Amino acid sequence: MEKSKVLVTGATGYIGGWVVKYLLEEGYTVHITVRDKSKKKKYEHLLKLADQSKGTLQVFEADLLDGNSFIEPMKDCEVVFHIASPFIINNIKDPQTQLIDPALEGTRNVLNAVNTTESVKRVVLTSSTVAICGDNADMKDQGLKAFTEQHWNTTSNLKHQPYAFSKVLAEKEAQKIADAQSRWSLSVINPGFVMGPSLAGSTSSGSFEFIRDYLSGKLLTGVPMLVFSYVDVRDVARAHILAAEKNSDGRHIITNKSFSMLEVSKILKGSAKKKGLLPKFQAPKFMLYIIGPLFGLSSKFVSRNIGYSIQFDNSKSKEKLGLEYRSIETALKEMVEQMEK
Repeated sequence: MEKSKVLVTGATGYIGGWVVKYLLEEGYTVHITVRDKSKKKKYEHLLKLADQSKGTLQVFEADLLDGNSFIEPMKDCEVVFHIASPFIINNIKDPQTQLIDPALEGTRNVLNAVNTTESVKRVVLTSSTVAICGDNADMKDQGLKAFTEQHWNTTSNLKHQPYAFSKVLAEKEAQKIADAQSRWSLSVINPGFVMGPSLAGSTSSGSFEFIRDYLSGKLLTGVPMLVFSYVDVRDVARAHILAAEKNSDGRHIITNKSFSMLEVSKILKGSAKKKGLLPKFQAPKFMLYIIGPLFGLSSKFVSRNIGYSIQFDNSKSKEKLGLEYRSIETALKEMVEQMEK
């Protein structure tokens, strides 16, 4: 792929910022969309990155719920990186409005704009491993050693794991639109739980909320035996660009290693200033049925996730993309240092 024009949605977000940084360093002309150009503070760090790199940056206004707003930013672009989508794991009051609509309608609107833009040859969509597996118990139920790109989350819905459900709907909609035409091809990036520093300095990403709960002492009384599969944000960003440059179609699991929440606490101990606030115990499962609602955990979530391991097969990312993974320990260390600073 020549160093052409590309569009990045969600460029001011956690993953999007790193994608933009790497594209600029490689010399691309990068179009980004923001909801309000007058709020320069949200994308000022990206303008500075552009000044320090050989690429160029152009900023456009667009709204995920207005398909026509992407026509102008997409003009003459060869690749569209559709990254914009909310990542909210707590305080979800209206899942349809907060998660489903922006994820599903946003994907539909961006890809409909792609269909009217002759220059676009490839779309790289940010999905998630939660579109592959909804509950950790799914692995045991299906008799699997690890999930692959062939598997789909069939257990999430609007009331149970709505964030995961939004990812399933958005990815399936993208595949449906891609299959209905032959001009452009679709690459899907399915990251695990993303960790590592933010280029914006501050972020509303659920990843930082998760680590903040550790550092603030909120989890001091004990953590559930809950396992996530983690990945460095920079590996996720690299995967997006590699998928475009290597024309690698289909889904790509981008995740490094699985850890329990207690194991994460032990890793954080190496860099957290207030080590005494970190949890040292695992809360028994029966207790979580009682106190779970205080942390937004339904009894169904406790039943289907606590005490179950989870593994993903990332071999496609290594073989097709040539991705070499950074250590999660380093990602967490840099993240804590940034947050405490």
